[in-house]
Parts: sequence; structure tokens; C-alpha cells
Amino acid sequence: MATIVEVDDPADPRLADYRDLRDVELRKNLEAEHGLFLAEGEKVVRRAVEGGCTPRSFLMAPRWLDGLADVLDRSDAPCFVLSEALAEQVTGFHVHRGALASLERQPLPAVDEVLEGARSVLVLEDVVDHTNVGAIFRSGAALGFDAVLLAPRCADPLYRRSIKVAMGTVFSVPWTRLPDWHDALPSLSARGFTTVALTLAEDSSPIEDAVAGLDKVALVLGSEGHGLSPRWEQSADRRAIIPMAEGVDSLNVAAATAVACYVTARR
Repeated sequence: MATIVEVDDPADPRLADYRDLRDVELRKNLEAEHGLFLAEGEKVVRRAVEGGCTPRSFLMAPRWLDGLADVLDRSDAPCFVLSEALAEQVTGFHVHRGALASLERQPLPAVDEVLEGARSVLVLEDVVDHTNVGAIFRSGAALGFDAVLLAPRCADPLYRRSIKVAMGTVFSVPWTRLPDWHDALPSLSARGFTTVALTLAEDSSPIEDAVAGLDKVALVLGSEGHGLSPRWEQSADRRAIIPMAEGVDSLNVAAATAVACYVTARR
């Protein structure tokens, strides 16, 4: 059972995991150095723990203790309890969802482990916005995709904002980073997946046609600014487009993912 620790000093060194949450670069460095990540909100904290993540500590206002009592009962980590005003001083923003948890990062699994038994996967190249990564995970989970693979420069799915937007689905959808960017798509083809790149290339076909009749599909999506690199666009097995009204050529990558997942799930 978690130890309840009441805190009345925002400078308490035991709260170090929760400081300066609005400073993205500082948080990325701190979390990588100490092997941790944060979950925010009762539902997300619960899903992180139920997904097998090991808590380092919890931080919450008193009114959230009852709602997370069963989660706290399953952990030996300390639970720091402080007023919402003090929590805002520590984190740098109003913690309106009331509860945070610091959890241990685990080593990423191998690609073959993530793909075991998978038929529908998402592959992201250089998607650098944490909100987009979180939204993509949520769409993939909602529409029955089995895994997510990320190129090395993609944003961190375990960054607090990603987890929050994903509503904790980063803990239920298997994912990892691709070790070999250059030959990532041919390696998926060799594993039996048909790689379908979302792109405006001239030889792109409507997404419904590109995925029709396929058994194992890997939908490939590129960065928010320039889309897919020439290497990934050309090395994909197929190229697809979401047909749109005249005068509009593209959607935000998270929105495009949702549409493409919906179509692919019904192939």
C-alpha cells in the first residue's frame, strides 16, 4: 500500500520528478536522465498502473485519494498529498485533473516482439508534435490497430502531453522505435506487411483501393510539415491518398490517421 505523505512546502526535494512540467526541453532531458515519465489525470494514472508500469511516486490533491484508492493499495510508492495551489507552484500549471504519477521507463521491446500476431500497424516518420503522436495512438487503439512503430526522430509517446491526449492508450497499444530508418519499410515488407504510404504523390490511389483485400497492412505517415521523406515514399509498397474536396490537398496528420485507420479497419 502506498505511503501517504502530506507536503506543505513546494520546494520539498522529494517532489523533484514533478517540477517545471511546462519546460519541454528540460523535461525531456530530466526524464531521459532519470528513466521516468509522468501520467496526468485519474484515468491515465489508473491505465498506466494497470498497464504494468511501476510507479516511483504519486502527487495529488486530497480529493483524489478516494478515487485512486485501489491503485494506491497496489503500490509501495509514496503518495505526496498537497493542496491544488501548492501543486501548481511545483508543476508550473493548474493540475485541474488533480492527480499525477511518476513512473519508471522500461526498455523498449524489439520490433519483432511488437509485431507478433499483428495485422494492422501504424508507422510514423518524424512526427514531432507530442499532441499529434498522442492523438494517433488514440485513433489506432480505437480502430483496432495492433501496434505503432516510430522512426528515431518522432516525439516521445511517454511525454506527459502525448499520454494525456492518447488517454493512456500508449499503455495498451504495443509500440517501439525502429532501429534502422533507411530500410524500415522494406524490412516490414519482408515480414509480410504491405506498406501503404499516405502521400500526395502522383501515383497515389484512394486509400479505400490501396488497402482493399490486404491481409497485413502497415499505414505509413510522415511529418507535420513535409510529409514523408523521398526514401520512405519511394520504398513503400503502395502510395495512397484520402480524396478531398477541390482546393484542399491534405489534413493534419492526426486527422489523416483517424480517417485512414477507419478505412483500413473495414478493408
